[in-house]
Amino acid sequence: MKKTAETKVPLLSEIAERWSPRAYDTTYEVSHEDLLAVLEAGRWAPSANNLQPWRFSVVTRGEALHTQIVAEAMAGFNAAWVPNASKIIFISVPSLTQDGNPYDIAKFDAGLAAQNMMIQAQALGLASHPISGYNHDVVSKLLGLEEGRNSIAAIVLGKSTDPSSLPGPALEREIAPRTRLSLEEIVLHGLS
Repeated sequence: MKKTAETKVPLLSEIAERWSPRAYDTTYEVSHEDLLAVLEAGRWAPSANNLQPWRFSVVTRGEALHTQIVAEAMAGFNAAWVPNASKIIFISVPSLTQDGNPYDIAKFDAGLAAQNMMIQAQALGLASHPISGYNHDVVSKLLGLEEGRNSIAAIVLGKSTDPSSLPGPALEREIAPRTRLSLEEIVLHGLS
């Protein structure tokens, strides 16, 4: 299924074609090489002062940790489709800088890394879907993250499949057209 973005000017195909599917092929396994490429893309994201606050924790469908995270941390809407994907890449950041101040920019930096990974996944023909709808404390504990480092989001990674495999509300969201606010609504100054 394609959902090419309707844009005022042409974009890189990896950006225009990337969207966040929920229907994942339960038999497809992301290769080690493709996983490394996705993680490398995250590694090379820009970061404030080059501190690279992000850390990635990969769990694979079928592993005991994956099963435990799905059972204990995924709830509601995401619990219906996330388990089908080949991988879940959890992203964590520290809450404080080394000198003890709030590390607010860490989340922005992690977002840059996540976007790099999703664009790389798209270039490889993979599907990705960022999520934050899970129990972050449970995931941080199950992943054994050091004190002060917290899971903030995850990227679901795999190969998309026929949306009819999804239950009701998920299917409706899957087949709905992509929409975005117009540039005029989001650019507050300098568009003219």
